[in-house]
Amino acid sequence: MNNITTSQTIGPFSHEAWQWAVDASPVETGTATAGSVTISGIVYDGAGTPVNDAQIEAWLPHGGEAEERRALPGFRRVPTDTQGRFTLNVPRSSPAGEPVAYITLFARGLVKHQFSAVFLDDDAGLAQSPILEQVPAARRATLIAKNSGADVYTWDIWMQTDKETVFFDWT
Repeated sequence: MNNITTSQTIGPFSHEAWQWAVDASPVETGTATAGSVTISGIVYDGAGTPVNDAQIEAWLPHGGEAEERRALPGFRRVPTDTQGRFTLNVPRSSPAGEPVAYITLFARGLVKHQFSAVFLDDDAGLAQSPILEQVPAARRATLIAKNSGADVYTWDIWMQTDKETVFFDWT
């Protein structure tokens, strides 16, 4: 017998159903705290329209939160706003060449959530990253947040098109 279960699309009320996790990992606004970075961006669908009801989960690969008081250390869940924008504040604690966060994306119309990772463009170890080495060179930029100021980065997530963010099959 096959142990595979069926899936259902995400939504349309995922923001309300998952609010507990957003409350457990509040979105910090403003600049990053000492030792952390702010990653902001927009989630776009295949037509280039911002997705206003996506949920982004960030799983921190190496903790780095001993001093933080969070209900779920190492975890963030943030919704996109009405313009499809999101903001994550995460510790800059990953070893060189590793992602600053593993990302899970949920949105209406997706049958299954998508897995990705985000790296920082000023990481000296990007050229030796075991994860990035698995991605064709022309697509690696879709996983790299661009520095846009002191500890501030921009990273957009594209669901389709030639700009599509790399999504991994980690199941």
